[in-house]
Amino acid sequence: MKKFLLAIVAIFACTAASMAQKTDISISYGGYTQMDATDCHDGWSGVNNAWGALNVGVNFNVARNFYLGPSYTFSSCTTKGGPDHSSIAYHALMLNGRYNYYRNRIVTLYGHIGLGAVISHLMPKYGDSYNQTYFAYQFSPLGAQVDLSRSATIFGELGFGAQGLLQVGFRFNI
Repeated sequence: MKKFLLAIVAIFACTAASMAQKTDISISYGGYTQMDATDCHDGWSGVNNAWGALNVGVNFNVARNFYLGPSYTFSSCTTKGGPDHSSIAYHALMLNGRYNYYRNRIVTLYGHIGLGAVISHLMPKYGDSYNQTYFAYQFSPLGAQVDLSRSATIFGELGFGAQGLLQVGFRFNI
């Protein structure tokens, strides 16, 4: 009976601790991605630059000033025109860490790093579609966020990787 009660108390404590964590959901746009700068298109020639990247992430406050969570990034591009005009879709899945290193009443400065995989879905015009996987990363040493309210924040980051060279977006605290 004691073990049973101890187990219930432990489960309750873990549940309460996880619910007390601050969590945010981020939605952003990033321009000039890793997929544009490196060969994430299986050596295809004549590939145009992508239009940028849409990013969605969930971050959990796991320690003071430190957030950790997964993200998904989508981008796409095409090859130059002609009879072999083809498309590529990029899907990046990463685990991200964010550390707030300065904060005042108006702005919070932070650094962000992410590691994961880019799945390139290559769709040649005259052939079967196939996937290639590449190492994905994001390194943004300079990020700034400004609180609009208790539940909404705007942010911008300067760095390089799958999520973009310059990234801007919103965070929603839940």
